[in-house]
Amino acid sequence: MSQSNYSSISPEQAGDRKCISSCLPVPGDRAPELRAVRLDNGQTWDLHVSRPERFTLIVFYRGVHCPICREQLEELEQNLAAFRERGIEVVAVSCDDEERARKSASEWAVDDLSIVFGLELDTVRDWGLFVSRAIGEHEPKHFCEPGMFLVDREGRLYAAWVQSVPFVRPALTDLLKALDFIRDKDYPARGTVAQAA
Repeated sequence: MSQSNYSSISPEQAGDRKCISSCLPVPGDRAPELRAVRLDNGQTWDLHVSRPERFTLIVFYRGVHCPICREQLEELEQNLAAFRERGIEVVAVSCDDEERARKSASEWAVDDLSIVFGLELDTVRDWGLFVSRAIGEHEPKHFCEPGMFLVDREGRLYAAWVQSVPFVRPALTDLLKALDFIRDKDYPARGTVAQAA
């Protein structure tokens, strides 16, 4: 069995370690700022100006180079009506530039999904996301790894799912069931203790 290259980190890559995400925002607190350009109309989308009926679901994806992101966003597209029925605004966000974001929109089945693009790495880190460097020519120099965040209509973080690899993302059917449970039981945000006494 050959040794995987994950354990071989060059000095240059080791220097990147200081750039790894700081800490996750705490549920119940105001969500970090998030402003990016909407692909459909070129206008700025601002999380803290948005006023969904119940929640905003922010789906950070790696970019057009990621086939698993394509599957996830196409599944989101198929379930948009179910999210909207529950008062959830869904937004897909990446560090891709406009050209790469347009490629996603044209090649993937995501006609109605709101896509915003051009995130800066500082913003990505504010959300506690992991950042990767390119390992292939088809990837941008740096990009964020996947994450999903549920933010309430007052702009407070309700829940977060963050990953360091593209695999094994939360199932959208489970998320839809969870949204029903949250609504029916008036279930509060959990994980709200930033520092245990």
